[in-house]
Amino acid sequence: MSEKSIRERIIETSMRLFEANGYHRVTVDQIVKESGTSKGGFYHNFKSKDELLYIIHDQFITYVLEKAEEAYEQWETPTERLQAIVKSFVMMIDLYRSQVTIFYQESLFLAPEYFKDIEVKRDRYKQIMFTVIQDGIESDEFRPELPVPIVSMAIFGMVNWIYKWYQKSGTYSIEQIADIYADMVLHSVLKRGAMENPDFNRFFLQQPDLPYKPS
Repeated sequence: MSEKSIRERIIETSMRLFEANGYHRVTVDQIVKESGTSKGGFYHNFKSKDELLYIIHDQFITYVLEKAEEAYEQWETPTERLQAIVKSFVMMIDLYRSQVTIFYQESLFLAPEYFKDIEVKRDRYKQIMFTVIQDGIESDEFRPELPVPIVSMAIFGMVNWIYKWYQKSGTYSIEQIADIYADMVLHSVLKRGAMENPDFNRFFLQQPDLPYKPS
């Protein structure tokens, strides 16, 4: 068994145990037993259970930050950037459902030195969103009367809550949900003149297979 497979098994097992029982109710011995590894293997890969919790948190925060940075570099207009950021944010919930759940259940238990690293990435992500919204206002694409912090935090709140209700077997796929959320956000922030611009029509839902008909 390779070191990588040991690490992955420990992470997967710990996520399942943390999600079901809570961080403080799970011991290293339990993780080792359930993952079929050893204490030596655990401590070879992780300094402590605290570091393991940090790594679980860091996985999805790193993902959304990288996707936001890619969107900012790849696209030219605030509308394009906002659509890409919202969609990647929603898709993250499907890719990292357990990590997100554990984050909201157990983030208060992160050791200070680890929480600081998470906070830096979280603040960077928030700043990218603020910048995109502000750029949209200054370029006359977004409604200027909407406060940048409130719009940004509303988007975070909408997306973060998906982990509570999303099911892979549900009516809507995560791709459809991502499109719907991007559609709702853009309809909320774009100025009327921008929405009527043919160049922006491609950002709104045009998928006949969706189980509802957009206006």
